[in-house]
Amino acid sequence: MSGATFASFEESLRELDVPVTRVQRDEFADHVAEAVEPPAVGVPLDETFDDPALSLDETPVSVDPTPVALREATTGVTGARLGVGDYGTLALSLTDRASELVSLFVEHHVAVVREADLVDEMRDGIETLGEDFAETRGSAILATGPSATADMGALVKGAHGPRTVHVLVLAEDD
Repeated sequence: MSGATFASFEESLRELDVPVTRVQRDEFADHVAEAVEPPAVGVPLDETFDDPALSLDETPVSVDPTPVALREATTGVTGARLGVGDYGTLALSLTDRASELVSLFVEHHVAVVREADLVDEMRDGIETLGEDFAETRGSAILATGPSATADMGALVKGAHGPRTVHVLVLAEDD
């Protein structure tokens, strides 16, 4: 992954009014706390990324929420399998911990993606996901910015998902 890929990803999201914050692992919990609007729910990121430094334990995020906590949550925090530079698209993997509910049923979604998992173009992302799915039989949601629809005329944000999105990009070890 090159710096140009990150710059493209960041610019694509900026055009959608989605803030992107590049964070170091040792500052991760602080950035999550700044990005969420309580009450916040999430899925275990340390398991998603197989990285104990990415625990949500030291943040205001409730992991493995009950249906009531999910209904009352303002923010959902999930990991993303990859990000696509030329669109600002995130591949949100579906998990047995209901990550799709945590990312879609809230007003504000905080997505976490590793800088190493950013790809330049959509075809690169589809190829990567295809290889993963061939092995795991998994699936993903491709999300680009906040939910928006103009089905009935004027553009409405938040009709089918989050009204706002904030992306945290985990910096590669320098």
